[in-house]
Amino acid sequence: MYSIRYDCRFSAGSVRRQVVIFILALGVLSGCSEPQNAEPAEQYHAGSPLRTRLLTADQYTASIAQVFGEDIADSILPPIPPMARTDGLLASGAAFVGVTSDQVSQIQQTAASIAAQVVDQEHRDFLIPCTPEATEAADSSCAALFLEETGRLLFRRPLSDNRLSDLVQIADYAAQQTGDFYDGLSLALEAMLISPDFIFIADRAEADPDAPGQQRLDAYSLASRLSFLLWNAPPDDVLLEEAEAGLLHTPQGLAGAVDRMLGSARLESGVRAFFDDLMAFDEFNSLAKDPLVYPMVTGTTLEHAREQTLRTIVDHLLTRQADYRDLFTTRKTFMSMQLAAVYDTPAGEGWVPFEFEEGGARLGLLTHVSFLAANSHSVRSSPTLRGKALRETFLCQRVPDPPPDVDFSSLEEAEDAATAKERLAVHNTNPSCAGCHLITDPMGLSLENFDGAGRFRATENGAPLDIAGELDGIFYEDIAGLAQATRNHPKLSACLINRLYAYGTGGPVSLREDRDTLAGFEARFAENEYRLPALLRDIALSDAFLRVRSGESEGRMLDSLRMKAPAERAESAMALASMENE
Repeated sequence: MYSIRYDCRFSAGSVRRQVVIFILALGVLSGCSEPQNAEPAEQYHAGSPLRTRLLTADQYTASIAQVFGEDIADSILPPIPPMARTDGLLASGAAFVGVTSDQVSQIQQTAASIAAQVVDQEHRDFLIPCTPEATEAADSSCAALFLEETGRLLFRRPLSDNRLSDLVQIADYAAQQTGDFYDGLSLALEAMLISPDFIFIADRAEADPDAPGQQRLDAYSLASRLSFLLWNAPPDDVLLEEAEAGLLHTPQGLAGAVDRMLGSARLESGVRAFFDDLMAFDEFNSLAKDPLVYPMVTGTTLEHAREQTLRTIVDHLLTRQADYRDLFTTRKTFMSMQLAAVYDTPAGEGWVPFEFEEGGARLGLLTHVSFLAANSHSVRSSPTLRGKALRETFLCQRVPDPPPDVDFSSLEEAEDAATAKERLAVHNTNPSCAGCHLITDPMGLSLENFDGAGRFRATENGAPLDIAGELDGIFYEDIAGLAQATRNHPKLSACLINRLYAYGTGGPVSLREDRDTLAGFEARFAENEYRLPALLRDIALSDAFLRVRSGESEGRMLDSLRMKAPAERAESAMALASMENE
């Protein structure tokens, strides 16, 4: 336990350093307190593991916006470390990411910035529900009123009496030393914002009274799981009240809560977040095209390409509640002036509904600039990348990485070939390459009517393009044939379900443990004519989503909650203690 050394001179900065050390010593930041789980139960297969996952950057921002307002959320950069894409999703990687000492420092600095804004003259009157008796002294009652409700929203569950008492003590101590009630409240709020109870979404389990010997998520964990799946945001006040009243553990109460959330305008944010992750659109943040080769493609163009696809998905799946599979054949989309130059079509100001001409080469997501440009090189197209993305993103088929000892000399000799098909033919002569390229190139070559920026072209270097191809035994002659083959592929809906269930439960699925669960979702998805809202409802109301599969999960959950080893925690504490935050 670190001790706080008192000094006769105090300032907000010195008190902050003392409080941060105190917080670290108590384990609030280090995650030393373990979740309160029920006793281990027998293996139960109709459920998911307990998981602890880091908030994504978008979820962090949404949390701050929901509790304190958009203006404060927009003023900060989320201090969330990079996540590795795991089994196709960054959201699954969030269950395995750690936090370094430097990142702890960033979390603390962001927390200090947010807390300072909450208590400043501009925000305090409508964010703090009381006025202290004297602004130059501690006021335990007013501090408790603010911290109790704010903590409930940030932690996504009510504060325990002990936790609330500790936070009020921090506020009172800091206010006494600085002579400012709001400085004290700011430091207590900062303590909450650097707590793993806020930074992590930690599942907690309890004994299931309806299934002796088995476990289920407690009501607040279920509320978080529902809200982050459907809204990509923390539970609102209504959902927390339903959790507190026990309604989420009744069939009628849970169905009512899910239906309310599905009917909310916030569902669009949740759907956009899932597909943005599924399609790896985070890579657009670093995507660039050679301006000499593609002068019409700017950062704004690529930003609009991403937005076009997300608007198309939301319109198709939510507004029109159409068949998910038809996303790969629909000609309905949206167009902006910035994209019109790439699509070679007229467009007005802003975003307008648009439909590609019947019989043309544009139909479905595979012909969107977002897919074509993202899965290309900076100076030319890439059939291999496009075929790989089709299989891995939409069919959940893992394409192996190239072997480390590939001989590229023959490829260099083929660089003068007129078309990509001629260049890639070399791979079929190399046994170490042929296997993988045979499962990616036929589909990718069928998209060669689009260059590396996604613009249509009839020829490449003056040579005609042969775009006939084959997808898992289905042969076709043109792009429409590829679109139809993808739309009808038996793995298409199964892949969506796999990724959506993993996204909702916070980590990759187990083909051994979750096979029957996923098969059940797939059968009902087909019965509901492949409508996404029906699938979301089915997942959210399922026993698998509510119940806990014990045995394999506890060790992994506790390991991920501990942000660093004790020695590293001590180093972090001392580093933070030396920071100036006047």
